[in-house]
Amino acid sequence: MTYQDTHAAGRRTGSSLPYGGRSAAPVPPPPPRRGPGGRRTLATLFWLGLVAAVLPWWLDTPADSLADTTDVLVAAGRITGLVAGYLLLVQVAMMSRLGALERWVGGERISRLHRDLGATLLVAVLAHLSLIVVAYAGMEEKSILGEVGSLLRDYQDMVSAFVAAGIMMAVGFTGIRAIRTVLPYELWYQLHLTSYAALLLGFGHQFSNGAQLFEPGPVRTGWIGAYLLVLAALIWGRVVAPLRFNLRHRLRVADVVAESRDTISIYLTGRRLNQIDMLGGQYFRWRFLNAGGWWQSHPFSVSAAANGRWLRLTVKVVGGHTADLRDLRPGTGVWAEGPSGTFTAAHRTRERALLIAGGSGIAPLRAMLEELPPGAALIYRARTPADVLLHPELDWLAQARRTSVWYVIGSRDDPGPRQVMSPEGLRRMVPDLTHRDVYLCGPSGLVDEAVRVLRRAGVPRRQIHLATFEL
Repeated sequence: MTYQDTHAAGRRTGSSLPYGGRSAAPVPPPPPRRGPGGRRTLATLFWLGLVAAVLPWWLDTPADSLADTTDVLVAAGRITGLVAGYLLLVQVAMMSRLGALERWVGGERISRLHRDLGATLLVAVLAHLSLIVVAYAGMEEKSILGEVGSLLRDYQDMVSAFVAAGIMMAVGFTGIRAIRTVLPYELWYQLHLTSYAALLLGFGHQFSNGAQLFEPGPVRTGWIGAYLLVLAALIWGRVVAPLRFNLRHRLRVADVVAESRDTISIYLTGRRLNQIDMLGGQYFRWRFLNAGGWWQSHPFSVSAAANGRWLRLTVKVVGGHTADLRDLRPGTGVWAEGPSGTFTAAHRTRERALLIAGGSGIAPLRAMLEELPPGAALIYRARTPADVLLHPELDWLAQARRTSVWYVIGSRDDPGPRQVMSPEGLRRMVPDLTHRDVYLCGPSGLVDEAVRVLRRAGVPRRQIHLATFEL
């Protein structure tokens, strides 16, 4: 069987849904849309902040002061230093997990911006370091190595600044996709957290040696204020808000259910679950408080919409940590941070949607189906029928939400799936494809190929939504 065409009227409607099910509950209306106003406001603030960071140099530097090559190199070094300092503050602010950033921008977009700005920050740091060393070596008639030694020996806070630059280069190097994919998630995550140390280590030399910052005045005060704001956001987003959430809800494991040979669902209970402001498709960062897992957190999507009685995450076993989750005991405490992400029905741009899932990528989409307007379509890719997860619930949703569901079974090289996952195949299954939002979640190969196919089919990029959990 290449694929099954599962329509609302053509499949069984009942299933033994766990924890009391949802089939008897009334169908809730979809959540109201959340427009791009917050993202635009933050983008405006970012560019205004960048201008404000460089403006003091512009105002303090007469045009006739750039008389020779050395002056130009010094000026370029100071500009790139100001830009690097500002971008580092922005990077740490994006890592703060501040609720407003998560709501306005979303964890997925933040992770992409963080990655892209990280590359720019690394270039700015290397440019600042290189330009200053070369310029000062020329002025003092020293070799490059001699000038480096002089900076480390004679300039205040310069040793910590060089260490900060080394940390940022290490973080940037391990952020390269080809390198990151071979590193254990826990190791990459711990290395990434050292960027906080770079912020602290780089702080001193900006104010002891920075031409625009060492003198007391409004510019110096403004930069110190920016540091304090970012530090406050970091404390609130990383410490205060998670502490308040977990003390309020006191989540714990209720049950662990095997969905397939390599996938499990973890059911959680707790207090005041009806007060969690959560949307289907969002994710939390989960820390299970047992002997083997309390020290590490991982991002997993909820696989059922909020119901006030329990939460559920569906996890594919791919490594040591996820394998250990099979052995979680009922009553185990859970520390959660979230919810995060804009991969939700509230962020749709059109009334109807197409959802494309691969393997365990069905988890956030299954939750989202409960909140999308009726008439959505789901294409579920799996290698074998045994790899189809949450099948009874998808059948129930097919009727409850008037959803068309196709199970596309086989490898990517099989003729059937290749035909279906083509521009022509998608248009045959979903004739109004270009007038729908498309939500994609699954292995990176499937997602990348689906994006290419959708673009060739004429779907605008702004209507394509991806689930990522990189930050």
